Amino acid sequence: MSARLDAQFTFLREAEKLRRIERQNLILDGSRVENSAEHSWHLALYALALAPFAAPGVDVDRVIQMLLLHDLVEIDVGDHPITNDVDWAAVEIAEAAAARRLFGLLPQDQGDALLSLWLEFEAAETADARFAKQLDHCQPIFQTLYCEQVPDFHIEVVRQNLTVGRATALEHSFPKAFHHARILLGDISGESCPDLCARLGFLNEADALKRVLRASKLGDGSRHENSAEHSWHIMLYGWILAEHAAQSIDVARVLRMLLLHDIVEVDAGDTPIHGQQDPSALAEIEAKEAAAATRLFNLLPAPHGGVCHALWTEFEAAQSADAIYAKSIDRVQPLFLNLLNGGGSWVDYDVSLSQLQDRVGAKVSRGAPDVWRHVQAEVRPWFEAAGRA
Repeated sequence: MSARLDAQFTFLREAEKLRRIERQNLILDGSRVENSAEHSWHLALYALALAPFAAPGVDVDRVIQMLLLHDLVEIDVGDHPITNDVDWAAVEIAEAAAARRLFGLLPQDQGDALLSLWLEFEAAETADARFAKQLDHCQPIFQTLYCEQVPDFHIEVVRQNLTVGRATALEHSFPKAFHHARILLGDISGESCPDLCARLGFLNEADALKRVLRASKLGDGSRHENSAEHSWHIMLYGWILAEHAAQSIDVARVLRMLLLHDIVEVDAGDTPIHGQQDPSALAEIEAKEAAAATRLFNLLPAPHGGVCHALWTEFEAAQSADAIYAKSIDRVQPLFLNLLNGGGSWVDYDVSLSQLQDRVGAKVSRGAPDVWRHVQAEVRPWFEAAGRA
């Protein structure tokens, strides 16, 4: 068990590096470039929000998993904007080698399964992979066209992509998205699909999660993580560690919960687990989050918004097996960031080992006791060395 968990956590720690890979696209307020981890989270949210536009037979949960994985290879090979002069054949070879290395960190059964899913996405021959590719082509386009302070160069890149680039395929594979983009560019006139516009409105609001900073810092300590990239990373944690759940769980539902769980922070901000503990203040935060959930999920057309809202509410209540496990795993990822960066939020909030056990260990043990036993053995030496045991 310990060797298997060691391998799983080795992969998850390595995956964390995707946050440091910058893309050409800007986040929607135009303040900075997007990184590949938060891009992957946003794409998974695209899959959930735009599911009604998928072809019959598409398994949206498999699409979400593909999109969580699709850019991991950039840890080794970086991102390659479509405007660059690139030897794409060489990139393909390098990405395949990166996939073998990264997924090879996992226990063989898991590594083989994830590599197979990544290869399926790359080949784009199945219905699931084709829809995932369509979304991967759409998100940068709408990210640019809805951006508040977008350079003219980026607009021209989108126009060329839609007229002579890879996104031309959207005219037949996802015509509503293709025509909406052309309308936003001013290249054609007409009315856009109201259902698509509403869903894009939700997705654009959700982009603000990339600007919500958490107490935890990245593994290299260079900056605080944001809630969008955290959501991506915790989805990987929930997926990879699912076999250690205390009860039988539906992994697809867990991933949807974790995809949505922090979206209320767009309005309410992040609440550090080692920060405010006053009951009245926590009650006020809960009220803000509930109001945020109502506002945000109401942006989605019915009944889709209600389904997402119910899933978020189930996560918050932490009574079902899926929610108990999801809540448990949400507490694990920051621990490894703190270990990597020299203590992080434990130092900032003067956390003791007993506080960690009360605020984190008890919750993790409830949903994944084997995971907590493993994690506790890793974190205890740090607390002992720091005189906080």
